[in-house]
Amino acid sequence: MHLETKKQLNVVILGIAFMFMFTAFQTCGNIAQTVITNLNSTDFHGSGYTSMAIIYGVFSASNLISPSVVAIAGPQLSMFFSGIFYSIYIAVFIEPYPWSFYTASVFLGVAAAILWTAQGNCLTINSNENTIGRNSGIFWALLQSSLFFGNLYIYFAWQGKTRIAESDRRTVFIALTVISLVGTVLFFLIRNLQESTTEEGEISGSADNLAEPTSDQSKMTRAADAFKNAIKLCFTKEILLLSITTSYTGLELTFFSGVYGTCIGAVNKFGIEEKSLIGLSGIFIGIGEILGGGVFGLLSKSNRFGRNPVVMLGIVVHFVAFYLIFYNIPNDAPIASIYGTDSTAYMEPSKEVAIFCSFLLGLGDSCFNTQLLSILGYLYAEDSAPAFAIFKFIQSVCAAVAFFYSNYLLLQWQLLIMAVVGFFGTISFFTVEWKAPAFVAKSADYSSI
Repeated sequence: MHLETKKQLNVVILGIAFMFMFTAFQTCGNIAQTVITNLNSTDFHGSGYTSMAIIYGVFSASNLISPSVVAIAGPQLSMFFSGIFYSIYIAVFIEPYPWSFYTASVFLGVAAAILWTAQGNCLTINSNENTIGRNSGIFWALLQSSLFFGNLYIYFAWQGKTRIAESDRRTVFIALTVISLVGTVLFFLIRNLQESTTEEGEISGSADNLAEPTSDQSKMTRAADAFKNAIKLCFTKEILLLSITTSYTGLELTFFSGVYGTCIGAVNKFGIEEKSLIGLSGIFIGIGEILGGGVFGLLSKSNRFGRNPVVMLGIVVHFVAFYLIFYNIPNDAPIASIYGTDSTAYMEPSKEVAIFCSFLLGLGDSCFNTQLLSILGYLYAEDSAPAFAIFKFIQSVCAAVAFFYSNYLLLQWQLLIMAVVGFFGTISFFTVEWKAPAFVAKSADYSSI
């Protein structure tokens, strides 16, 4: 099999493995606060928002060491062991206790940092400057299709329910745990490119990233180098500018993955469908993500205008979504009690508008994330792990902050924060994209000396 074909197959396997894992995890995140709100009427007392704040807080700190872990263990093993901890976190909901719930949140934060650093490294290894845009789109479309399958089940299983029974909860989370484990095992199907080049006698610069350490460079030395490179990159102009864009993706990730579904489920005026609408919302977020990832991945090779138009589309789509949500969803919906809210916003709550906004949130998110993955892989092709670790560090810090304030802030203030940060994040991305070719050319000159 040709080397480029093997690289393409690796990207597809990577995407499918993440699709299974995140079918479980994103469905879990979407329904967690609603499930816990029902549990709080029993002996269990906790908060899905607080759990997510812990996960993303630990996630952010762990990104400082994740490049070193990936350098020692390699991307494949790093993703496998991280996947085990994702499965453990989901399994906690089968029979939840506060101590196990919050402890699993801490371990998941560490695992998530390693998983996403390894994913970025694996994606870059299997791409070049001509295929990174396409491969980012393919991966993103496969990853976000996870939002479709789990939430489709939630929509039908919870239709007509105003409370989530214990049997319903256990059935859902046992199934999600098994699905997560299937995705974890799939990481072993990713081929080592060094073996491929040895078999076919081909030399590939990107394959060197998977090479075994030489006698004069131990794994610990590579780990130390990865840590030092991550610290140096933090203070470069390009990373500082992209950090504003990345911050926005963390804030809106929190909103569409944890807050918006909770808001929909709390609106009593949606009737007996309010809980099943959480699943339908997740499905349409997924459709938006898949559409965006697929289209932008396919168009990346023929796009003569760069990444900026896609990011511009993303911020316009999100601004439209924020405006409609502001008019449609009551302000107290994010912090409503187990009994929901009977309030109205500036129009009678509409299920159709709510679900349309879910689609817009997913489409806009795919615009930002596919282009951030693409530009990071383009700018830092020679040393991708530290760059992706910083990306996830900043994103997870902002997600943790957003999950924390989601316990307290009304909907209007959450929307305003995202709108302001999104505006400045778009401008900063434009600045980096305009200067990206010159940055890559300069890096190539230095590497040739």
